[in-house]
Amino acid sequence: MRAAVREVAKYFPTSIISGRSRDKVKEFVKLNNVYYAGSHGLDIMAPSRAVKSCDKKGNDGAFQPAKLFLPAIQEISLELEDIIRETQGARIEDNRFCISVHYRQVRLEEHENLKEKVKSVVETRPEFRLTEGKMVLEIRPSIEWNKGDALNYLLDTLGLSNAKDVLPLFIGDDRTDEDAFKVIAGRREGFPIIVSSIPRETMAWYSLRDPSEVLAFLLRLAKWTKSNIPFFK
Repeated sequence: MRAAVREVAKYFPTSIISGRSRDKVKEFVKLNNVYYAGSHGLDIMAPSRAVKSCDKKGNDGAFQPAKLFLPAIQEISLELEDIIRETQGARIEDNRFCISVHYRQVRLEEHENLKEKVKSVVETRPEFRLTEGKMVLEIRPSIEWNKGDALNYLLDTLGLSNAKDVLPLFIGDDRTDEDAFKVIAGRREGFPIIVSSIPRETMAWYSLRDPSEVLAFLLRLAKWTKSNIPFFK
């Protein structure tokens, strides 16, 4: 998959937008020719070459709209550590601008109790909100910013927001990716693609069943770009 993303990024501005911290995503992906957006887009950094050649606004490539929340996020993280200590299988992940509480390994009968514990931490802090993903609870600043906003920011930073020859493509499998699908749907052009092996309600227009199909799609996209052969048979 890494080689496929690297190849696609040679021809198209490419970004990895994740709920995990930007540093963790970069360490995992290990590519220098893509944009990294961590914490659901609250921490964005461009590749060094893109800062020099692609940024139309003179930005240095770094964008962190929730930076002022960092001290409070650390306080919440410490409080959560104490609260969930006795819940076997629960795990806290510090994603810098977002705190994730994973409960995939928690016994089913303890799920609701854990959710109430985490909810009690957020209820006393109106500047934060609690959202749910796939077997994970996420606490992040209550600012109007999500993966869709991150996508818009990247398009704007690259000077592509109003380009008539640009079709944004977004591939995702999480409910938080719906915000990005919604942005593309609102543009009425582009390719919002959900990854799911079962039918589900979504704003995406297209679907791939699993990571193996994502890999095949990206390889075909790169091959099409290099050879100018028809992408669709």
